[in-house]
Amino acid sequence: MKYLDKEEFEKVNMFGTGVPNDDYAKYFIGDSFLNFLVKPGEAPIFMANVTFEPACRNNWHIHKAKSGGGQMLICTAGEGWLVLEGQEPQELKEGSIGVIPPNTKHWHGAKKDSWFSHISVEIPGEETSNEWLEPVDDEYYNNLK
Repeated sequence: MKYLDKEEFEKVNMFGTGVPNDDYAKYFIGDSFLNFLVKPGEAPIFMANVTFEPACRNNWHIHKAKSGGGQMLICTAGEGWLVLEGQEPQELKEGSIGVIPPNTKHWHGAKKDSWFSHISVEIPGEETSNEWLEPVDDEYYNNLK
């Protein structure tokens, strides 16, 4: 379900918006928020609820791994996009899951007309790292339907 009104969105954003994602703001167009669900470094996997304001999206990026690795996105509220390079855009709606294989260029974020939250699950692997790349082209993003 789409939510333009932040107050209505907050009623359904069950894992909470969290705090402004200031540490990674340079890799996003628009405002995003981060709510850690497990304390980083104290659990075998990283899990956080990431919230995007309408039209917010992250830059193209790659979750690198020698083996294992990758990412899963579990949409919890609102509507968004997941795009793996060379593939059709995948709509993410409440309850849907996006799987991002390791070493795959991709981006994800909110639709133009909806707040969006997903739980980010970083899949454990060997020699993992993130490589942040260029922003998503505005013309391309604005033509998504």
